[in-house]
Formats: sequence, C-alpha cells, structure tokens
Amino acid sequence: MSSEKEPILELRHISKSYGSVRALSDVSFKAYAGEVIGLVGDNGAGKSSLIKTISGVHSPDEGEIFVDGVQRHWKSPHDSMAAGIETLYQDSGLAPDLTIGANIFLGREVKRRGPLGRLGFLDQRAMERRALVELDKVGITVPPSKRTVSQLSGGQRQAVAIGRAVMWAKHVIILDEPTNHLGARQSQEVLKVIRAAREQGICVLFISHTLPHVLEVTDRIIVLRLGRVVRDSLTTDYTVESLLGTITGLNT
Repeated sequence: MSSEKEPILELRHISKSYGSVRALSDVSFKAYAGEVIGLVGDNGAGKSSLIKTISGVHSPDEGEIFVDGVQRHWKSPHDSMAAGIETLYQDSGLAPDLTIGANIFLGREVKRRGPLGRLGFLDQRAMERRALVELDKVGITVPPSKRTVSQLSGGQRQAVAIGRAVMWAKHVIILDEPTNHLGARQSQEVLKVIRAAREQGICVLFISHTLPHVLEVTDRIIVLRLGRVVRDSLTTDYTVESLLGTITGLNT
C-alpha cells in the first residue's frame, strides 16, 4: 500500500505483559482501507494478545493505537466497536436458535415505530429485509430468512458472521481463524466474503494457521514470533515454504 495514504489503523510500539510473561514487544504496523492483512505465527507468538489489544479487551502496557489518524484509548471492547472495529472470534458469536436477521442485529435491534416500539416490540421484518440486502452486498446468498442459523451449513454460518461484521464495521474487521474446521468448498465461501469486504474499502486482519488460505486472500502478511514482528511483506514475496520458515525461525 502507498505510504502517501493515511493508515486506517496504526499501532506504534505496542507492548503487553501478563505478570512475568512478555506477550507483545514493540509491535508496530500500519493497515490501510481496502487491504487484507494476514497475521500469522506459531502458538504463543502473540496473535491473541494483539487481537485483544486492538479490539479493546486489554489495554497495552506501552505504545499507541490510532484509528483513522486519531489516537485511541480503549476502556472496553465497546470503545473499539464504536471506533469502527469489529472482531469475529473462532466461535463466530452467532445465536443458533435465532434467525439470520436477528443474528445480524443482535445487540443492535430495531424497534417498531410508534407505541409498540416504545413498549419494546421489535421490527422483525425490517431487520430481516435489511439483513438480506446487506449480506447480498458481500455476495452472501442464504436460504429464506425465517430459517435459524442452526439450519445453515458451517460455511454459511461463518459467512453470515463475517457479513454481520462487514455491515457494522466502519474501518476494520479482525477475523480469528474464520476457515477453521471448514471443508474446502465452505472455506472458499468465507474467502469470497473477505474479498468482498476488501472491495467495500474495509481493512481485514486475517488470523489463520491455514497458510494456503492466507496466501490466497491477503495483500500483505505480518509474521509474529515470540511477541515481535519479524517480517512485514507483500504476500507476493512469500511462498508456503518461505512463510513457514519465517514463522518457525528457520529463515533467520
């Protein structure tokens, strides 16, 4: 990405410790609108700590976070969400017994107009209609909206969860292992949604151990090892072998 552009997300010298364990050490990088960035590393490399720091679960011990050029100090994940960052963890966070529309608007429900709305009645039809429109924007085709999420395939469920994140995110989506435990066809459904999010100008941080997926869908890859950024390069600079070597330290 061009250095002339203003980064949508910037981390400067982020460090985080849990007691005597140093989880992140002097982590800095810039991310831009419409960019898909792979965050990769072995277990214990610091990926989870980095996700939690960006999403407001934890505050960094040192360093600064900027979103759209403005320095941010998170007190909770709600602050991160209000700044336009949506995080999707491995469990997708969907309620299986609710409809697709109800899941898309979970926590952001639309009330009916007039007295019924003041009494707390929800406008289910409006939510279902808008949900289908928003999902269609990122290429997600789902069965009739009265179906519950439990009736969808694994790939469809994950695509709906990402679609929800795209709908509410203004700037950044963090995806933690979104293709984990999915088959080849279902994984491709998810990767297609990630590409659609990029086309909408959303920055996607894609965390995955499935390196072929990372190489297929990202523009740039950041490798973490022992809490530090050891390489930040365009995806075209990597092969599976060189990426694996950088993750494990064999290339250094």
